[in-house]
Amino acid sequence: AALTPLPPPAGTDPATPLLCRRGAGAAVAAVAGDAGCRLLTVADLFDRVIRHSGRIHSLATALCEKRLPPRDNELGKSARKCHTSGMLTPNGTEYAQKIPREELTHLTLKLLQAWKEPLSHFNQHIEHHQELPDDSLSKAKQISNMVHELKTGVEKVTEKMQSMGIINNSLTGMASSEATGLSISNEANMMSDSDFIHCFRRDSNKVQSYLKILKCRIMPENSC
Repeated sequence: AALTPLPPPAGTDPATPLLCRRGAGAAVAAVAGDAGCRLLTVADLFDRVIRHSGRIHSLATALCEKRLPPRDNELGKSARKCHTSGMLTPNGTEYAQKIPREELTHLTLKLLQAWKEPLSHFNQHIEHHQELPDDSLSKAKQISNMVHELKTGVEKVTEKMQSMGIINNSLTGMASSEATGLSISNEANMMSDSDFIHCFRRDSNKVQSYLKILKCRIMPENSC
């Protein structure tokens, strides 16, 4: 379910957006004194975006394996040129853990923003491929929609962390403005289908890893 920013109950900081859940339902408006309404914590929000990113990566993996199984002569070769290759992103958990929280959050948002428009173009492109099975087209559309939802969710987590002083406010407006050039890059639109899917699968794995690392660094009590 989509995350919705809520007006704070009386007595709370009006600059702090709150989210509330009743049972297993969607986020709803918080009501002061409502015992059945549980406010979503930062841990709750992280759990949701991590699960969402995991579903995106699974879809990308399924789409890649279904349409383009790896060939023996491709194994061991260096990574293909992706339109996001110009972004300085940490490779490996050990290096990512050393990056400041703000920078890692910023990188996550930049990666998501950089894929929004290319995914839209990709969907329009493959719709004309009548030889593709319907389930592959469906997966591609799901991925495009889910990336948009995930970016919104990560923005909500970021706002929550900023309001609590976990990270500073230097990220405001940075992701969309800095990633715009990447998101409409000709490199993305000119890539072959196989390269495009390979690159997205790689970056979706990075996003999920960064979110997990952020959660563990912010909430070490989770023993992860």
